[in-house]
Amino acid sequence: MTALSTPMQTVAANRGTLTIALVALTFSTGLIDALSFLAIGHVFTANMTGNIVFLAFAVGGAQGLSAARSGASLLSFMAGALCGGIISVRHPGWTRARLLKHASNIEAALLLVATGFALITGSKHEITSNAVYGLIVLTAVAMGFRNAVVRKLAVPDVTTTVLTLTVTGFASDSSLAGGTNPRWQRRLASIVTMFAGAATGAMLLRYGVVAPLAASSLVAVLASIAARRSDQADK
Repeated sequence: MTALSTPMQTVAANRGTLTIALVALTFSTGLIDALSFLAIGHVFTANMTGNIVFLAFAVGGAQGLSAARSGASLLSFMAGALCGGIISVRHPGWTRARLLKHASNIEAALLLVATGFALITGSKHEITSNAVYGLIVLTAVAMGFRNAVVRKLAVPDVTTTVLTLTVTGFASDSSLAGGTNPRWQRRLASIVTMFAGAATGAMLLRYGVVAPLAASSLVAVLASIAARRSDQADK
């Protein structure tokens, strides 16, 4: 930071770093969505809107879906969100960057455990029934924890998991609709990044479930580093 930098410029830079961390986590969501849907039984462990719909389809008798797997994902996600909410409430003095840093560390740890679990259970290419539930629980808890924290951060258009409102805002606030295109770069970045993460996850699954899990762990670590830099700059 140069001597000519103003406090306002510093704050803007810190917010930019925090947004970069959130966009990185959006990429990780794409990886986890690809893993959970394509490799562990047509279930979502990050996107609960889709998962609840899958649960309903399974209850309605749709073939190829499992109410047990979707239910396990939903309950595990809620458990993770509960823990994330507790940490947010118990540390009201933490900056947004510090809160995200700790959340990313915990997410990375859980995903690393999931990676190790996949290796230990021999799930590199073929996943056993027991391993499926282990991966569902670990990834869903990680995603629930992160979502609870990101919700507290309340950064517009970067929820890291759900894109429905982001896509809606991108279209409805566009110049074609008579709008002023607010935050269009951030909205577009979220959309493209999740798409890229999901595509990357699908490609990595050619090498087994360990690959996207390891990649998502790495992304969480990088997000933590970015959040830490933003937190240090705020001090």
